[in-house]
Amino acid sequence: MAVNAESVSPGWELTQLLDIFPLPIRQSLVRLPNLDHVIEVVLDLGRPPEARFENDYVYLSETPVSHEDIAHVISRLSPFGADNRAGIEQTLHRISAMRNRTGKIIGLTCRVGRAVFGTIEIILDVIRSGKSICLLGRPGVGKTTMLRECARVLSEDRKRVVIVDTSSEIAGDGDIAHPGIGLARRMHVADPALQHAVMIEAVENHMPQVIVIDEIGTEMEAMAARTIAERGVALIGTAHGQSLENLLMNPTLSDLVGGIGAVTLSDEEARRRGTRKTVLERKAPPTFDVVVEIQDRDRLAIHQNVADVVDALLRGYQPQPEVRQRTASGVAIVQEANPESMPQFSGTYNEDGEGDEQDHPLLIFPYGVSRNKIERAIHNLRIQGSIARNWDDADVVLTLKTLERKESAKLKQIASENIPIYSIKTNTTTQIQNALKDVFNLPPVDVEEVAIREAEEAVYQVLLDNKAIELSPQTSYVRRMQHQLAEKYRLQSRSTGLEPNRRVRIFKHADL
Repeated sequence: MAVNAESVSPGWELTQLLDIFPLPIRQSLVRLPNLDHVIEVVLDLGRPPEARFENDYVYLSETPVSHEDIAHVISRLSPFGADNRAGIEQTLHRISAMRNRTGKIIGLTCRVGRAVFGTIEIILDVIRSGKSICLLGRPGVGKTTMLRECARVLSEDRKRVVIVDTSSEIAGDGDIAHPGIGLARRMHVADPALQHAVMIEAVENHMPQVIVIDEIGTEMEAMAARTIAERGVALIGTAHGQSLENLLMNPTLSDLVGGIGAVTLSDEEARRRGTRKTVLERKAPPTFDVVVEIQDRDRLAIHQNVADVVDALLRGYQPQPEVRQRTASGVAIVQEANPESMPQFSGTYNEDGEGDEQDHPLLIFPYGVSRNKIERAIHNLRIQGSIARNWDDADVVLTLKTLERKESAKLKQIASENIPIYSIKTNTTTQIQNALKDVFNLPPVDVEEVAIREAEEAVYQVLLDNKAIELSPQTSYVRRMQHQLAEKYRLQSRSTGLEPNRRVRIFKHADL
């Protein structure tokens, strides 16, 4: 039966869930005095069915679950996807399957979905700030519920909001989105492995101001999130973890907060800091501006400036975030943020560990080159540099060889003012870093490391744009590693050219 979205109510949704169960289990659920507090119903073959609450559970019958019981439930659901999840049309309920070795379903976890309004009032000012926000918390703490409410509130604020709904958990099952997302639009994901591609597609095709994504969990999704942030689109997403420090130490997701890299300090700097010569430092600007730790449903910790927080953590300081508590009388600030717990660190260092003695940073004007990638390269190299707003304020100009060959009037004018122009072949962080090493006269780094980093960026760009990319010439040994990297991501590659200029070309389709 088709249901008008406007008529959907919590009571109707709960009835839809109860209707999927065999009659004896459904009757037991209805008799529960605290049915509204049930979190999930668990059906495991050969065991009594359970109704689970926040900190308790009850058996719904003494009769073990049979194959017929499981088949009865499955027949009333949408088909299970590649992530072993199914749903009920126009509801937020999620049913997850457990299978045996032959693929037969032997267990079901039927999670009750509820659209709870008002859950983000405690951080409404943060949500409306226009910043990219990561909601961090353990499973079941309410991240998805808050994410859905964020989409609703921002869409009703006249923001263009697009939800990438991987498991139909944010906007409900079926083709018509649940009214709990307000005016936001929803994109389905056919295969969870393609979530990162749909994230990029949402930005390229639908002009959002805000992208909403649940459970960022893979390296490719983290890279897609970074790309979205670099394109000026606000990102509101969730990740598993109890604290910002957990996220920082997660090798797959640490890129969301800038990542970690080892840096060798000079003797003088190591003495000044009181540390060993090799220390960990943030590699790049964070994808998210703000991290909200969901400690429980009514208590949140807010890290407003993620870059400063990560720097402080890596230097051994324990930042003091703002802690807010929802009470019967409203929202109370339990703990004020303490800026003094995050001392400001000044000075940048080259890869050889020597401090840069310039009084002022070198001003770099990007002509056809990504500003964000230049900033990341500056941070990676530990050099004193910044982006110039106008070319006539710049100390150097960084452009692409293709633009330089066109002999544009702008570049001719820049050259006439005796401003040095450095050109790179492709718009990648690796190429930019190589150019900046020439500018700052830095010593070379591990050739293999740079080549693999260039291949990784090329792989991501090919997956993103479906356009072939040619890498810098390398030895046969390094080319072999680049081929293996392309194969890992199911891309094709071919060596072209003659020695010593033989190089790898990475592409997606055989006809490229």
